[in-house]
Amino acid sequence: MLLISTDQLLSFKSTEKIPLQCDFCQQNFTRMQKYIKSDLKLYGTIKHFCCHTCSTESRNVKQKVQCKQCGISFLKKLNQLKKYPNSFCSQSCAATYNNTHKTHGCRKSKFELYLEQILPAKYNELEFHFARKDAINSELDIYIPSLKLAFELNGIFHYEPIYGKEKLEKTKNNDNRKFQACLERDIELCIINVSSMNYFKPEKAQKFVDIITNIIDSKCKRTE
Repeated sequence: MLLISTDQLLSFKSTEKIPLQCDFCQQNFTRMQKYIKSDLKLYGTIKHFCCHTCSTESRNVKQKVQCKQCGISFLKKLNQLKKYPNSFCSQSCAATYNNTHKTHGCRKSKFELYLEQILPAKYNELEFHFARKDAINSELDIYIPSLKLAFELNGIFHYEPIYGKEKLEKTKNNDNRKFQACLERDIELCIINVSSMNYFKPEKAQKFVDIITNIIDSKCKRTE
């Protein structure tokens, strides 16, 4: 901590020693004006430590925080807290929270974007949710709240180890969790295997569009 004002600091000569207080051990010490001035110019407000040990130990100080996702209490280093204000007790909690609260980015396929255009136009009386997480706290490709009907459009990555067996296993586990979550909320989940569509063209996608629209038509008739 600087024991004088910034204006006073500028009145000292560059080689004069300025009184400081260590931000870790609270001991008083001195440092040349030119070094403090240089650090202030580079970093704005800075911490001052009397020795390397205090500087190192200050980075290891921990504070009790709560996980943003599950609420469990744990200790987190202060320097990490400043850099990452949202605290998570595990990578799993961090991923769950970030996926649930994501407000930007796009991982939609051309086929999904195509469906976003044609389905609302065909069924203008129905509300469609595309790639949203509000129904089951996990992303569903298509969800129709009034029908409690959802669709997952599974490409090759859901069936073949394109990025390795471990990645495929995680994908399958996530698929199973989605299916279970839909069951618990009485949502009918229809899984459409689109892995045979290597690239998107409206004519290639038509058979999958027909499958989806036939299911929607059937569901509408059952709810009339």
